[in-house]
Amino acid sequence: MTTTFDAILSLRSGAEFTVLDDDGKETIEWFDSKQTQPSDSDIATEKTRLDNLYTAEKYKRDRSYPSIGEQLDQLYWDKKNGTNKWVEAIDKIKSDNPKP
Repeated sequence: MTTTFDAILSLRSGAEFTVLDDDGKETIEWFDSKQTQPSDSDIATEKTRLDNLYTAEKYKRDRSYPSIGEQLDQLYWDKKNGTNKWVEAIDKIKSDNPKP
């Protein structure tokens, strides 16, 4: 779940602010004189956009990995043969599908 802090940084890169949380009630303190504070509506929309982006990328990442059984078999053969094929395969998946 995207935080208010993450959404504001996405909307106003490098902005100077803080988000205070008092039992679930958030208050934004804006210190930036170069950028305007985004509206609550803009922040809510950005949270939704970032959540959807993360979900779409997570779905893609999750489907890129071989099954656990295949990975265990690969680890077994790596250990037996002194190879690193499993590490190389996982490194490629991670570099092809970076976390947002």
